[in-house]
Amino acid sequence: MRGHLERARIAAEEKFGWRRPWSGSAAREGVSSNLRSAEVLLLQLVSDEEAAGRASEVMALVKRHLDIDDPRRVRLAQRIRPIISGGMTPGDRDLMTRALDAAYNALDDELARVRSLRNILWTATFVVLLGVAGLALYGWYSPGSLSLCFTPQNGPEAADRITVVCPTAEYHNVPAGTDASRLAKPTDVLTVEIAGLAGAALTVIASLRRIRGTDAPYMLPLASAVLKFPTGALTAFLGLLLIRGAFVPGLSDLDSRAQVLGWAAAFGAAQYLVTRLVDDRAQETLSEVGRPTEAITDPERAAVKESPAPGEPGAPGSPAGFQDGSGPHEPSGTVEGDGEPGPDGAPAHRRSGA
Repeated sequence: MRGHLERARIAAEEKFGWRRPWSGSAAREGVSSNLRSAEVLLLQLVSDEEAAGRASEVMALVKRHLDIDDPRRVRLAQRIRPIISGGMTPGDRDLMTRALDAAYNALDDELARVRSLRNILWTATFVVLLGVAGLALYGWYSPGSLSLCFTPQNGPEAADRITVVCPTAEYHNVPAGTDASRLAKPTDVLTVEIAGLAGAALTVIASLRRIRGTDAPYMLPLASAVLKFPTGALTAFLGLLLIRGAFVPGLSDLDSRAQVLGWAAAFGAAQYLVTRLVDDRAQETLSEVGRPTEAITDPERAAVKESPAPGEPGAPGSPAGFQDGSGPHEPSGTVEGDGEPGPDGAPAHRRSGA
């Protein structure tokens, strides 16, 4: 136990400097993890009275982090009333310790999923940002290769003259037959990407209303929001490239520089159609912390839950039938099942004993 407390103290006192945005969250999780391990060891050493006083707290943690059909949760639920009533046995203390340790391990796994997704999002942001910067650099040194200039149709009276519209300039009365790519400027691609960033910024502001706060030590919503900026710049460039290639019928001839930048901003905002899926996944991952799924019931675990030993609390006919992981604060006879209907047609987890 002293080793865990010492490691928690070292992690709490460590100075990260410029590395704090990347390492501070991991240190915070390290502190919490070591404190939780010390708490599990402490539960083995305290008196029976103090352990019984913590039984409700342990039960609450077990209900938050273990599945409804986990044998440790089921067994602790069956013994929770005798423990609180002062009838704790050595086996009950071992059961509480194992259940608490399992709940904390499940919490660590949940936080590990949050950390993994956060790292994936930051890596994706960095890769997309590298791609956007590479396109801007290539367009700077070879503007004709990534030309985003358009030649709108002129009237019949100016058949020998054309207009060339680029993201940074417009050229009028250009001799017909002039290659528009030769008029591209080094800053064209960069200008389009900046317009895409502006469009993406609007979607970031709009997505703030869907972001919920979290006590997880990782800024997953921030990582999801930052990903939108380079993605918006990339979709702006690709969208204008598709328009210039006549991929979108009726939009191959943009008439002015303002139209070019306007479409770039629109395509930058359109990245929300893709990154919204990332937002949903991030919120789903955060909501899973402390809220285990109960959709799948293992038959073997269900058998343990539904068939307690004769004479034990929770057995048929026993008044202390807490087989769902509930505590003594809930009405006797309440059963938290797997959603299957009972004899009266009501769901099993909603039926109440007489």
